[in-house]
Amino acid sequence: MILIFGGAYQGKFAYALERFKLDESDIVRIDKWILELIQADMNVEEQVQKFIKDNPDAIIICDDISCGVVPIDPVMRKWREAVGRTLAVLSQKSDEVVRLFCGIPTRIK
Repeated sequence: MILIFGGAYQGKFAYALERFKLDESDIVRIDKWILELIQADMNVEEQVQKFIKDNPDAIIICDDISCGVVPIDPVMRKWREAVGRTLAVLSQKSDEVVRLFCGIPTRIK
């Protein structure tokens, strides 16, 4: 599994497409999926563990939404926390972790 994360609009998607010669459908946008799970009142941790088990070769991109002001909206706070926890789990399980900032990839694992 490969995890590519960073702030919004930093070039994660374009980087993944170019580096791995993928189609758009080959990339998992996990932060969006986590919000869908929360809105559906599903257990995020269980679903993430199932995803990891079922997709060991996935290429995942994630907006890092853990910085900045904590949202007032309870759903957005829950989403922020779930994304942070998921990034920690995925980082441990991934073979490679890349952070993108200003379009510059930095391999951190």
